[in-house]
Amino acid sequence: MDRFSSATESARLRQPQPLIRTRLPSGRGAMEQPNATGDGDVPLTARFWLTLVLAGVATGAFGIVMMFVLFSVEHLAFGYHSGSFEAGVEHASSLRRVAAVTIGGLVGGAAWYLLRRLTPGEKSEVDDTIWSGDGSLSFRRSLGTSLISEVAVGMGGSLGREAAPKLMGGAAASVLAGWTGLSEGQRRLVVACGAGAGLAAVYNVPLGGAVFTAEVLIGSVTLPVILPAVVCSGVATLVAWAYLPTHATYVDIPQFRFSPTLMVWALLAGPLIGLLASAFIRLIGWVSHHRASGRAVLLAPGGAFLILGLVGIGYPQLFGNGKGMAHDAFMGVGSFALLGALFVLKPLMTSLCLGSGASGGLFTPALSTGAVFGALLGLAWSLAWPGSPVGAFAMVGAAAMIGASIQAPLSGVALVLELTHAGFGIMVPMLIATGLATLVARHVDGYSIYSARLPALSPDQA
Repeated sequence: MDRFSSATESARLRQPQPLIRTRLPSGRGAMEQPNATGDGDVPLTARFWLTLVLAGVATGAFGIVMMFVLFSVEHLAFGYHSGSFEAGVEHASSLRRVAAVTIGGLVGGAAWYLLRRLTPGEKSEVDDTIWSGDGSLSFRRSLGTSLISEVAVGMGGSLGREAAPKLMGGAAASVLAGWTGLSEGQRRLVVACGAGAGLAAVYNVPLGGAVFTAEVLIGSVTLPVILPAVVCSGVATLVAWAYLPTHATYVDIPQFRFSPTLMVWALLAGPLIGLLASAFIRLIGWVSHHRASGRAVLLAPGGAFLILGLVGIGYPQLFGNGKGMAHDAFMGVGSFALLGALFVLKPLMTSLCLGSGASGGLFTPALSTGAVFGALLGLAWSLAWPGSPVGAFAMVGAAAMIGASIQAPLSGVALVLELTHAGFGIMVPMLIATGLATLVARHVDGYSIYSARLPALSPDQA
Protein backbone atom coordinates (compact mmCIF):
# COMPACT_ATOMS: atom_id res chain seq x y z
CA MET A 1 0.00 0.00 0.00
CA ASP A 2 1.46 3.39 -0.97
CA ARG A 3 1.76 6.35 1.38
CA PHE A 4 -1.32 8.14 0.02
CA SER A 5 -3.50 5.05 0.38
CA SER A 6 -2.30 4.52 3.94
CA ALA A 7 -3.02 8.13 4.89
CA THR A 8 -6.49 8.11 3.36
CA GLU A 9 -7.31 4.74 4.90
CA SER A 10 -6.42 6.03 8.38
CA ALA A 11 -8.49 9.13 7.73
CA ARG A 12 -11.59 6.90 7.46
CA LEU A 13 -11.23 6.18 11.18
CA ARG A 14 -12.56 9.60 12.12
CA GLN A 15 -14.68 9.68 15.26
CA PRO A 16 -17.53 10.41 15.21
CA GLN A 17 -18.17 8.92 11.78
CA PRO A 18 -19.84 11.38 9.37
CA LEU A 19 -23.33 10.64 8.09
CA ILE A 20 -22.08 10.94 4.50
CA ARG A 21 -19.47 8.22 4.07
CA THR A 22 -18.67 8.92 0.41
CA ARG A 23 -15.50 10.92 -0.11
CA LEU A 24 -15.08 13.84 -2.44
CA PRO A 25 -13.81 12.99 -5.94
CA SER A 26 -10.26 13.87 -4.87
CA GLY A 27 -10.26 10.98 -2.43
CA ARG A 28 -8.73 13.18 0.28
CA GLY A 29 -9.99 12.70 3.84
CA ALA A 30 -11.71 15.37 5.95
CA MET A 31 -9.28 14.56 8.76
CA GLU A 32 -6.46 16.16 6.80
CA GLN A 33 -7.62 19.54 8.14
CA PRO A 34 -5.77 19.66 11.49
CA ASN A 35 -8.52 21.30 13.56
CA ALA A 36 -11.13 18.73 12.45
CA THR A 37 -9.51 15.85 14.31
CA GLY A 38 -11.57 13.12 15.88
CA ASP A 39 -12.98 13.38 19.36
CA GLY A 40 -10.40 10.85 20.56
CA ASP A 41 -10.48 10.31 24.32
CA VAL A 42 -13.27 12.85 24.76
CA PRO A 43 -16.21 11.67 22.65
CA LEU A 44 -18.86 14.36 22.25
CA THR A 45 -21.77 12.05 22.90
CA ALA A 46 -25.43 12.97 23.39
CA ARG A 47 -24.90 12.63 27.15
CA PHE A 48 -21.95 15.01 26.97
CA TRP A 49 -24.00 17.62 25.07
CA LEU A 50 -26.86 17.35 27.57
CA THR A 51 -24.41 17.87 30.44
CA LEU A 52 -22.80 20.78 28.63
CA VAL A 53 -26.07 22.62 28.04
CA LEU A 54 -27.15 22.07 31.65
CA ALA A 55 -23.73 23.35 32.76
CA GLY A 56 -24.25 26.48 30.65
CA VAL A 57 -27.64 27.11 32.26
CA ALA A 58 -26.25 26.53 35.75
CA THR A 59 -23.24 28.74 35.07
CA GLY A 60 -25.44 31.61 33.87
CA ALA A 61 -27.63 31.24 36.96
CA PHE A 62 -24.65 31.23 39.31
CA GLY A 63 -23.27 34.26 37.46
CA ILE A 64 -26.50 36.08 38.32
CA VAL A 65 -26.24 35.04 41.98
CA MET A 66 -22.60 36.08 42.27
CA MET A 67 -23.19 39.48 40.66
CA PHE A 68 -26.29 40.09 42.79
CA VAL A 69 -24.19 39.46 45.90
CA LEU A 70 -21.41 41.70 44.59
CA PHE A 71 -23.68 44.62 43.65
CA SER A 72 -25.66 44.39 46.89
CA VAL A 73 -22.50 44.46 49.00
CA GLU A 74 -21.08 47.39 46.99
CA HIS A 75 -24.21 49.49 47.50
CA LEU A 76 -24.42 48.65 51.20
CA ALA A 77 -20.73 49.21 51.92
CA PHE A 78 -20.37 52.56 50.17
CA GLY A 79 -23.90 53.91 50.51
CA TYR A 80 -24.92 54.46 46.90
CA HIS A 81 -27.87 53.19 44.90
CA SER A 82 -27.08 53.96 41.26
CA GLY A 83 -24.15 54.76 39.01
CA SER A 84 -20.75 53.10 38.82
CA PHE A 85 -18.84 51.52 41.68
CA GLU A 86 -15.98 54.00 41.20
CA ALA A 87 -18.37 56.94 41.52
CA GLY A 88 -19.90 55.39 44.63
CA VAL A 89 -16.50 55.00 46.26
CA GLU A 90 -15.48 58.55 45.35
CA HIS A 91 -18.63 60.00 46.94
CA ALA A 92 -18.12 58.03 50.15
CA SER A 93 -16.20 59.73 52.94
CA SER A 94 -12.60 58.77 53.62
CA LEU A 95 -13.62 57.20 56.93
CA ARG A 96 -16.29 55.10 55.25
CA ARG A 97 -13.87 53.92 52.58
CA VAL A 98 -11.28 52.77 55.11
CA ALA A 99 -13.88 51.24 57.42
CA ALA A 100 -15.67 49.36 54.63
CA VAL A 101 -12.62 47.78 53.08
CA THR A 102 -11.07 46.92 56.47
CA ILE A 103 -14.27 45.25 57.65
CA GLY A 104 -14.35 43.39 54.37
CA GLY A 105 -10.87 42.05 55.05
CA LEU A 106 -11.65 41.05 58.62
CA VAL A 107 -14.95 39.36 57.76
CA GLY A 108 -13.37 37.70 54.77
CA GLY A 109 -10.38 36.51 56.79
CA ALA A 110 -12.57 34.86 59.41
CA ALA A 111 -14.77 33.28 56.76
CA TRP A 112 -11.82 31.99 54.71
CA TYR A 113 -10.24 30.54 57.85
CA LEU A 114 -13.42 28.69 58.87
CA LEU A 115 -14.10 27.43 55.36
CA ARG A 116 -10.60 26.02 54.98
CA ARG A 117 -10.80 24.39 58.41
CA LEU A 118 -14.16 22.77 57.59
CA THR A 119 -13.19 21.58 54.10
CA PRO A 120 -9.57 20.37 54.36
CA GLY A 121 -8.26 18.77 51.20
CA GLU A 122 -11.35 19.60 49.15
CA LYS A 123 -10.56 20.98 45.69
CA SER A 124 -11.60 24.48 44.66
CA GLU A 125 -8.86 25.42 42.17
CA VAL A 126 -10.46 25.07 38.76
CA ASP A 127 -7.24 25.55 36.75
CA ASP A 128 -5.35 22.93 38.74
CA THR A 129 -8.06 20.29 38.46
CA ILE A 130 -8.32 20.76 34.70
CA TRP A 131 -4.58 20.77 34.03
CA SER A 132 -3.35 18.11 36.42
CA GLY A 133 -6.41 16.56 38.07
CA ASP A 134 -9.49 14.64 37.04
CA GLY A 135 -11.80 17.64 36.74
CA SER A 136 -13.48 17.10 40.11
CA LEU A 137 -14.28 20.09 42.33
CA SER A 138 -15.81 20.34 45.78
CA PHE A 139 -19.12 22.13 45.33
CA ARG A 140 -19.46 23.33 48.92
CA ARG A 141 -15.92 24.66 49.14
CA SER A 142 -16.24 26.30 45.71
CA LEU A 143 -19.53 27.94 46.69
CA GLY A 144 -18.11 29.19 50.00
CA THR A 145 -14.95 30.51 48.37
CA SER A 146 -16.96 32.26 45.67
CA LEU A 147 -19.40 33.97 48.03
CA ILE A 148 -16.64 35.17 50.36
CA SER A 149 -14.63 36.43 47.41
CA GLU A 150 -17.53 38.49 46.02
CA VAL A 151 -18.21 40.01 49.44
CA ALA A 152 -14.54 40.96 49.84
CA VAL A 153 -14.36 42.49 46.34
CA GLY A 154 -17.69 44.26 46.87
CA MET A 155 -16.31 45.88 50.00
CA GLY A 156 -13.35 47.21 48.06
CA GLY A 157 -10.78 44.41 47.90
CA SER A 158 -8.38 44.93 44.98
CA LEU A 159 -9.14 41.63 43.27
CA GLY A 160 -11.14 40.52 40.25
CA ARG A 161 -14.82 39.65 40.43
CA GLU A 162 -14.60 36.95 37.74
CA ALA A 163 -12.94 34.29 39.91
CA ALA A 164 -16.23 33.40 41.63
CA PRO A 165 -18.40 32.83 38.53
CA LYS A 166 -15.50 31.06 36.83
CA LEU A 167 -15.15 28.71 39.80
CA MET A 168 -18.90 28.15 40.14
CA GLY A 169 -19.21 27.40 36.43
CA GLY A 170 -16.56 24.74 36.82
CA ALA A 171 -18.03 23.40 40.07
CA ALA A 172 -21.54 23.14 38.61
CA ALA A 173 -20.17 21.34 35.56
CA SER A 174 -18.21 18.97 37.82
CA VAL A 175 -21.37 18.02 39.75
CA LEU A 176 -23.38 17.55 36.58
CA ALA A 177 -20.63 15.42 35.03
CA GLY A 178 -20.82 13.15 38.06
CA TRP A 179 -24.59 12.86 37.82
CA THR A 180 -24.52 11.98 34.13
CA GLY A 181 -21.58 9.60 34.42
CA LEU A 182 -19.15 11.29 32.06
CA SER A 183 -15.65 9.91 31.60
CA GLU A 184 -12.67 11.70 33.14
CA GLY A 185 -11.73 13.36 29.85
CA GLN A 186 -15.29 14.48 29.22
CA ARG A 187 -15.52 15.85 32.76
CA ARG A 188 -12.35 17.92 32.35
CA LEU A 189 -13.64 19.39 29.10
CA VAL A 190 -17.09 20.24 30.44
CA VAL A 191 -15.56 21.76 33.60
CA ALA A 192 -13.28 23.91 31.45
CA CYS A 193 -16.26 24.98 29.36
CA GLY A 194 -18.21 25.87 32.50
CA ALA A 195 -15.32 27.90 33.88
CA GLY A 196 -14.85 29.84 30.65
CA ALA A 197 -18.61 30.35 30.46
CA GLY A 198 -18.56 31.90 33.93
CA LEU A 199 -16.20 34.58 32.63
CA ALA A 200 -18.39 35.00 29.56
CA ALA A 201 -21.63 35.36 31.50
CA VAL A 202 -20.62 38.08 33.97
CA TYR A 203 -18.73 40.20 31.44
CA ASN A 204 -21.07 39.57 28.48
CA VAL A 205 -18.20 38.18 26.39
CA PRO A 206 -19.43 34.86 24.94
CA LEU A 207 -16.79 34.73 22.21
CA GLY A 208 -14.01 35.73 24.61
CA GLY A 209 -15.15 33.13 27.13
CA ALA A 210 -15.12 30.40 24.49
CA VAL A 211 -11.66 31.33 23.19
CA PHE A 212 -10.42 31.55 26.80
CA THR A 213 -11.68 28.02 27.42
CA ALA A 214 -9.88 26.61 24.40
CA GLU A 215 -6.69 28.66 24.48
CA VAL A 216 -6.05 28.89 28.23
CA LEU A 217 -7.90 26.10 30.03
CA ILE A 218 -7.58 23.33 27.43
CA GLY A 219 -4.69 24.66 25.35
CA SER A 220 -6.10 23.43 22.05
CA VAL A 221 -8.08 25.49 19.55
CA THR A 222 -9.55 22.51 17.70
CA LEU A 223 -13.12 21.85 16.65
CA PRO A 224 -13.87 19.21 19.33
CA VAL A 225 -12.81 21.80 21.94
CA ILE A 226 -13.99 25.14 20.57
CA LEU A 227 -17.42 23.81 19.57
CA PRO A 228 -18.49 22.84 23.12
CA ALA A 229 -16.85 26.01 24.47
CA VAL A 230 -18.88 28.21 22.11
CA VAL A 231 -22.15 26.48 23.01
CA CYS A 232 -21.56 26.61 26.77
CA SER A 233 -20.49 30.27 26.78
CA GLY A 234 -23.42 31.21 24.58
CA VAL A 235 -25.96 29.45 26.80
CA ALA A 236 -24.49 30.89 30.01
CA THR A 237 -24.44 34.44 28.63
CA LEU A 238 -28.04 34.13 27.41
CA VAL A 239 -29.20 32.95 30.84
CA ALA A 240 -27.27 35.73 32.59
CA TRP A 241 -29.09 38.34 30.48
CA ALA A 242 -32.10 37.73 32.70
CA TYR A 243 -30.37 39.98 35.26
CA LEU A 244 -27.13 41.33 33.83
CA PRO A 245 -26.89 44.00 31.09
CA THR A 246 -26.72 43.04 27.43
CA HIS A 247 -24.49 46.00 26.51
CA ALA A 248 -20.70 46.20 26.66
CA THR A 249 -19.03 46.10 30.07
CA TYR A 250 -17.15 49.30 29.22
CA VAL A 251 -19.74 51.65 27.74
CA ASP A 252 -19.42 54.68 25.46
CA ILE A 253 -15.88 53.86 24.32
CA PRO A 254 -15.09 55.73 21.06
CA GLN A 255 -14.50 53.85 17.82
CA PHE A 256 -10.79 54.58 17.47
CA ARG A 257 -9.13 54.67 14.06
CA PHE A 258 -5.84 53.33 12.81
CA SER A 259 -2.95 55.79 12.62
CA PRO A 260 0.75 55.46 11.78
CA THR A 261 1.73 56.86 15.16
CA LEU A 262 -0.29 54.18 16.98
CA MET A 263 1.20 51.46 14.79
CA VAL A 264 4.79 52.47 15.48
CA TRP A 265 3.98 52.84 19.17
CA ALA A 266 2.53 49.33 19.26
CA LEU A 267 5.75 47.91 17.81
CA LEU A 268 7.79 49.58 20.56
CA ALA A 269 5.35 49.21 23.45
CA GLY A 270 4.53 45.53 22.91
CA PRO A 271 7.88 44.21 24.20
CA LEU A 272 7.78 46.63 27.16
CA ILE A 273 4.33 45.39 28.12
CA GLY A 274 5.61 41.82 27.85
CA LEU A 275 8.32 42.64 30.37
CA LEU A 276 5.76 44.32 32.63
CA ALA A 277 3.54 41.24 32.42
CA SER A 278 6.48 38.98 33.33
CA ALA A 279 7.24 41.10 36.40
CA PHE A 280 3.58 41.11 37.43
CA ILE A 281 3.33 37.33 37.01
CA ARG A 282 6.49 36.78 39.07
CA LEU A 283 5.07 39.00 41.81
CA ILE A 284 1.82 37.02 41.80
CA GLY A 285 3.74 33.76 41.95
CA TRP A 286 5.83 34.93 44.90
CA VAL A 287 2.93 36.21 47.01
CA SER A 288 0.84 33.12 46.15
CA HIS A 289 3.56 30.82 47.48
CA HIS A 290 4.12 32.92 50.61
CA ARG A 291 0.50 33.87 51.22
CA ALA A 292 -0.84 33.83 54.75
CA SER A 293 -2.22 30.51 55.94
CA GLY A 294 -3.56 28.92 59.10
CA ARG A 295 -4.53 31.31 61.89
CA ALA A 296 -2.71 34.17 60.18
CA VAL A 297 -5.63 34.36 57.73
CA LEU A 298 -7.83 35.59 60.59
CA LEU A 299 -6.03 38.94 60.68
CA ALA A 300 -3.83 39.24 57.58
CA PRO A 301 -6.63 40.21 55.16
CA GLY A 302 -7.83 42.86 57.59
CA GLY A 303 -4.37 44.39 57.75
CA ALA A 304 -3.86 44.24 53.99
CA PHE A 305 -7.29 45.73 53.29
CA LEU A 306 -6.62 48.47 55.86
CA ILE A 307 -3.47 49.47 53.94
CA LEU A 308 -5.53 49.46 50.74
CA GLY A 309 -8.12 51.68 52.41
CA LEU A 310 -5.54 54.21 53.55
CA VAL A 311 -3.90 54.36 50.12
CA GLY A 312 -7.37 54.52 48.61
CA ILE A 313 -8.11 57.80 50.38
CA GLY A 314 -6.01 59.48 47.73
CA TYR A 315 -6.65 56.94 44.97
CA PRO A 316 -10.20 55.56 45.19
CA GLN A 317 -9.72 53.95 41.76
CA LEU A 318 -7.76 51.19 43.52
CA PHE A 319 -10.87 49.83 45.24
CA GLY A 320 -12.46 46.79 43.61
CA ASN A 321 -11.34 45.04 40.46
CA GLY A 322 -10.10 48.13 38.59
CA LYS A 323 -12.93 48.44 36.10
CA GLY A 324 -13.30 52.17 36.77
CA MET A 325 -9.65 53.00 36.21
CA ALA A 326 -9.59 51.00 32.98
CA HIS A 327 -12.72 52.78 31.73
CA ASP A 328 -11.16 56.17 32.50
CA ALA A 329 -8.03 55.18 30.59
CA PHE A 330 -10.11 54.06 27.59
CA MET A 331 -11.84 57.45 27.67
CA GLY A 332 -8.49 59.27 27.80
CA VAL A 333 -9.03 60.58 31.32
CA GLY A 334 -6.02 61.06 33.60
CA SER A 335 -2.83 63.06 34.03
CA PHE A 336 0.75 61.80 33.92
CA ALA A 337 0.88 61.77 37.72
CA LEU A 338 -2.41 59.90 38.18
CA LEU A 339 -1.73 57.30 35.50
CA GLY A 340 1.78 56.71 36.81
CA ALA A 341 0.55 56.25 40.36
CA LEU A 342 -2.22 53.84 39.38
CA PHE A 343 0.15 51.85 37.18
CA VAL A 344 2.44 51.26 40.16
CA LEU A 345 -0.14 50.92 42.91
CA LYS A 346 -2.75 48.64 41.34
CA PRO A 347 -0.53 45.54 40.97
CA LEU A 348 0.96 46.20 44.41
CA MET A 349 -2.44 46.43 46.09
CA THR A 350 -3.72 43.36 44.26
CA SER A 351 -0.63 41.39 45.29
CA LEU A 352 -1.00 42.60 48.87
CA CYS A 353 -4.61 41.38 49.02
CA LEU A 354 -3.75 38.06 47.43
CA GLY A 355 -0.77 37.51 49.70
CA SER A 356 -2.92 38.10 52.77
CA GLY A 357 -4.79 34.88 52.01
CA ALA A 358 -7.72 36.45 50.19
CA SER A 359 -9.29 34.74 47.19
CA GLY A 360 -10.17 36.61 44.02
CA GLY A 361 -9.49 37.07 40.34
CA LEU A 362 -6.60 38.69 38.52
CA PHE A 363 -8.10 39.24 35.08
CA THR A 364 -9.46 42.77 35.54
CA PRO A 365 -6.55 43.97 37.72
CA ALA A 366 -4.18 42.90 34.93
CA LEU A 367 -6.37 44.53 32.28
CA SER A 368 -6.61 47.79 34.21
CA THR A 369 -2.85 47.85 34.80
CA GLY A 370 -2.26 47.39 31.08
CA ALA A 371 -4.80 50.10 30.24
CA VAL A 372 -3.25 52.76 32.48
CA PHE A 373 0.27 51.78 31.41
CA GLY A 374 -0.76 52.06 27.77
CA ALA A 375 -2.39 55.43 28.43
CA LEU A 376 0.71 56.64 30.29
CA LEU A 377 3.07 55.62 27.48
CA GLY A 378 0.64 56.95 24.88
CA LEU A 379 0.35 60.31 26.58
CA ALA A 380 4.13 60.68 26.53
CA TRP A 381 4.37 59.39 22.94
CA SER A 382 1.76 61.88 21.74
CA LEU A 383 3.95 64.77 22.85
CA ALA A 384 6.48 63.74 20.21
CA TRP A 385 4.12 62.31 17.58
CA PRO A 386 0.45 63.27 17.98
CA GLY A 387 -2.31 61.77 15.87
CA SER A 388 -4.08 59.18 18.03
CA PRO A 389 -6.27 59.57 21.16
CA VAL A 390 -4.88 58.41 24.49
CA GLY A 391 -7.75 55.94 24.79
CA ALA A 392 -6.50 54.05 21.74
CA PHE A 393 -3.12 53.49 23.42
CA ALA A 394 -4.93 52.34 26.55
CA MET A 395 -6.98 49.79 24.64
CA VAL A 396 -3.92 48.37 22.89
CA GLY A 397 -2.09 48.27 26.20
CA ALA A 398 -4.96 46.42 27.88
CA ALA A 399 -5.11 43.73 25.18
CA ALA A 400 -1.34 43.27 25.21
CA MET A 401 -1.20 43.01 28.99
CA ILE A 402 -4.01 40.47 29.12
CA GLY A 403 -2.60 38.40 26.27
CA ALA A 404 0.85 38.29 27.85
CA SER A 405 -0.42 37.76 31.40
CA ILE A 406 -2.57 34.75 30.51
CA GLN A 407 -0.26 33.55 27.69
CA ALA A 408 -3.15 33.69 25.25
CA PRO A 409 -2.97 36.42 22.58
CA LEU A 410 -6.25 35.46 20.87
CA SER A 411 -8.10 35.66 24.15
CA GLY A 412 -6.50 38.99 25.03
CA VAL A 413 -7.64 40.65 21.82
CA ALA A 414 -11.07 38.99 21.71
CA LEU A 415 -11.86 39.91 25.30
CA VAL A 416 -10.92 43.57 24.95
CA LEU A 417 -12.92 43.89 21.73
CA GLU A 418 -15.98 42.32 23.34
CA LEU A 419 -15.63 44.16 26.63
CA THR A 420 -15.67 47.52 24.84
CA HIS A 421 -17.59 46.81 21.60
CA ALA A 422 -14.92 49.05 20.08
CA GLY A 423 -11.38 48.77 18.82
CA PHE A 424 -11.98 47.07 15.48
CA GLY A 425 -10.42 50.06 13.74
CA ILE A 426 -7.19 49.55 15.67
CA MET A 427 -7.14 45.77 15.53
CA VAL A 428 -3.86 45.59 13.59
CA PRO A 429 -1.76 47.50 16.16
CA MET A 430 -3.64 45.64 18.89
CA LEU A 431 -2.71 42.28 17.39
CA ILE A 432 0.90 43.33 16.83
CA ALA A 433 1.36 44.67 20.37
CA THR A 434 -0.38 41.65 21.93
CA GLY A 435 1.66 39.21 19.88
CA LEU A 436 4.93 40.90 20.76
CA ALA A 437 4.04 41.20 24.44
CA THR A 438 3.07 37.53 24.65
CA LEU A 439 6.19 36.50 22.76
CA VAL A 440 8.44 38.42 25.13
CA ALA A 441 6.64 37.13 28.24
CA ARG A 442 6.80 33.58 26.90
CA HIS A 443 10.55 33.73 26.29
CA VAL A 444 11.43 35.71 29.40
CA ASP A 445 9.59 33.42 31.81
CA GLY A 446 6.67 31.47 30.38
CA TYR A 447 4.31 31.51 33.37
CA SER A 448 0.84 33.06 33.35
CA ILE A 449 -1.19 34.63 36.14
CA TYR A 450 -2.96 31.27 36.41
CA SER A 451 0.00 28.88 36.35
CA ALA A 452 1.91 31.17 38.74
CA ARG A 453 -0.81 30.69 41.36
CA LEU A 454 -0.73 26.90 41.35
CA PRO A 455 0.10 25.40 44.76
CA ALA A 456 3.46 23.80 45.39
CA LEU A 457 3.79 20.12 44.58
CA SER A 458 4.02 17.66 47.45
CA PRO A 459 7.36 15.85 47.85
CA ASP A 460 6.02 12.71 46.14
CA GLN A 461 4.83 14.77 43.16
CA ALA A 462 8.00 16.83 42.69
